[in-house]
Amino acid sequence: MKNLPSFVRAFTALGIVALHLSAPASAATASEPPARPTIILVHGAFAESASWNDVARDLRARSFPVVAAANPLRGVKSDADYVAAIVGSIPGPVVLVGHSYGGAVISAAAVGKPNVQALVFVAAFAPEVGESAADLSGKFPGSTLGPTLAAPVLLPDGAKDLYIQQDKFAKQFAEDVAPALAHLMAVSQRPITEGALGEPAPAAAWKNLPSWFIYGDRDKNIPPAVQAFMADRAKSMKTVVVKGASHVVMISRPKLVARMIAEAADAVATAKP
Repeated sequence: MKNLPSFVRAFTALGIVALHLSAPASAATASEPPARPTIILVHGAFAESASWNDVARDLRARSFPVVAAANPLRGVKSDADYVAAIVGSIPGPVVLVGHSYGGAVISAAAVGKPNVQALVFVAAFAPEVGESAADLSGKFPGSTLGPTLAAPVLLPDGAKDLYIQQDKFAKQFAEDVAPALAHLMAVSQRPITEGALGEPAPAAAWKNLPSWFIYGDRDKNIPPAVQAFMADRAKSMKTVVVKGASHVVMISRPKLVARMIAEAADAVATAKP
């Protein structure tokens, strides 16, 4: 008592400070809600980070931290290592979301990352170990991507970059998107290496993590039958098929996609002890 400041001694004499000194340190934060998981959005081939803009805006309005990763689109293993590094830089829980080829990337990136709580596949591949995007896209009829591709761009290392022909982009990739936006998407599309589409998946985190699936019934890149097969195989927690939606359902139906992601994040947060 002698070493306490005079104003503290005065309040202690009234029995006021004693309550605070005896309270546990966590009491001040006991009523605060737990940290919301960070949502990492991973785009696929022929798209780019801005393709998530409207989904990210919705998720941020729901108080989720969001990162839209710039997927290199060079190869499944190397791209997964890149995304895994982003996951490793985040101290709290994470929900990984992948579009198209990005689904193969998140399924490999999540392995060995205990803070990844769930996977959400948005018109995306969920390959088994050893399967490639090319394998899966041809498993059932319906993909019309091949004839729309431009002549490959030969890179200095011998790899080949693939693009969709700009005049065919809207019909193939984004048929339910406003024409002006679809044109800009065609101009800004990110190429993927031919090798990446044929590279076997090194891991399949969907076997051990709860997974959600959403896709359009007018997807011309990944046939809906393939996506239904993958969702069933992964024992999907919830599968939403969006009537009339194209391959870029996250652009044409962002609120539906954001709602699915939020549901997945909330579900795994509620399930934790």
